[in-house]
Amino acid sequence: MNFAGAADSQSMDELVAAAKAEGMLTTIALPHDWCGYGGVIAGFKAKYPEITVNELNPDAGSADELEAIKANKDNTGPQAPDVIDVGLAFGPAAKAEGLTQAYKVSTWDSIPDGAKDADGFWYGDYYGVMAFLVNKDLVTNTPMDWADLLKPEYAGQVALAGDPRASNQAILAALAAGLSRGGASGTDAGEKGLEFFAEMNKAGNFVPVIGKAGTLAQGATPIVAMWDYNALAAKDTLAGNPPVEVIVPATGVLAGVYVQAISAYAPHPNAAKLWMEYLYSDEGQLGWLAGYCHPIRFNDMAARGVIPQDLLDKLPPAEGYAKAYFPTLDEVNANKEAVVAGWDAVVGANVQ
Repeated sequence: MNFAGAADSQSMDELVAAAKAEGMLTTIALPHDWCGYGGVIAGFKAKYPEITVNELNPDAGSADELEAIKANKDNTGPQAPDVIDVGLAFGPAAKAEGLTQAYKVSTWDSIPDGAKDADGFWYGDYYGVMAFLVNKDLVTNTPMDWADLLKPEYAGQVALAGDPRASNQAILAALAAGLSRGGASGTDAGEKGLEFFAEMNKAGNFVPVIGKAGTLAQGATPIVAMWDYNALAAKDTLAGNPPVEVIVPATGVLAGVYVQAISAYAPHPNAAKLWMEYLYSDEGQLGWLAGYCHPIRFNDMAARGVIPQDLLDKLPPAEGYAKAYFPTLDEVNANKEAVVAGWDAVVGANVQ
């Protein structure tokens, strides 16, 4: 082993020892059916049984995660998150507010440059595309594109998977809808997306309920726009009751990148770093792929031939992903600003 490798392994041993001494890791906003997180958390616990994983508010949105850091910055107790997993636009926002600390994982070089902060204050973890989850017991004709959702036959059936004033998933659904209307990615598509949802709301098709597997099964939200990995996980959870379809729309195929960061006020900073090392190892990345997410190191792992074929075979057809548009950070931020600021005035639906 060369000297650098020896130094790295030594520092990894030291990190593991320091994390075990802290004995706890506090996460937030990680539902077990989101991106395979149940298995990922179980994998971390199995590898480091000395570290208790304290899970806060699984259903929180990205904005809630930043608020939790702010609210608990003087508190080292169990309500203070060590780590966050937020939408791309929220990474730089957290850095700008001094809410995150820099840490570069050992696999740093295989994370694409466009999906990480050069100084290590946040870095992409996985991505998916916006899709429709459809309850086939209640929806005879499956919508194949965004424009279809405005048809009279979908009255009282269409929902978002979050509040577009706070949820990254919902904010980007508006961007996707705007792209399908020919909007230029950013402010233009955000505004066109708002117009789209305003029309849908006026037509009586939009349901102001946060959609998830349960509301879909109950019939409250028979069609939900959500990340493909959440839709595919819901399909597994529902297991045919009701039967569902997962559709990647024909246009406005939007890829959404999420990012990890360590709280600047993390009560357990070493456990937080060890968690990051696990998430960005091949094992952690494959855990997300098992949850239908494309891990950020996907290309590197594919090139090295370490991705099991059965995991690849469970994803929807590759052609849907081939059309995916990856917005730049500036475009994501501009869209977020337009959607969050304009939702109440333009759409006027209080999603909760």
